[in-house]
Amino acid sequence: MRYLTEAFIIGALKRGRPVEQFLGPVSAPRRLGVAYVEVRPTKAAYEVYIHTVEDVGHERFLDLVEFPPLNADEDEEEFGRLIATADDPSTALAAAEEATGAVRERWVNESLVQGEYGDFVRAGRPAERSPDGHPWPSRLAGN
Repeated sequence: MRYLTEAFIIGALKRGRPVEQFLGPVSAPRRLGVAYVEVRPTKAAYEVYIHTVEDVGHERFLDLVEFPPLNADEDEEEFGRLIATADDPSTALAAAEEATGAVRERWVNESLVQGEYGDFVRAGRPAERSPDGHPWPSRLAGN
């Protein structure tokens, strides 16, 4: 099972493990990119990061954390852009979903977002829907 139930999402975050969600393709002038959102626990809070990276991958190179930022000119940090902070996991998830269009049913454990990206690449980088037919989110923070 790739996607986490809400209980597993909350459990992972409370154990200090991030969760992520692949958000699909985005574009910038003359470049294509992809985005994913991450909820990352810290000692004091839960932080929500949006990662918008240049789509430079292929079937044997799927490690999104190695991709360059799509908007390097806009001072986006290499590890993403902080878009929200919350005191509890549920509020952090709601903030991530509100800001990016992410949905509760599609969160995965840390690093499994690469599998989602791999499916996207193998399916020919579909623009409107994920390879399993789920529509891409219509809103991304800052895009």
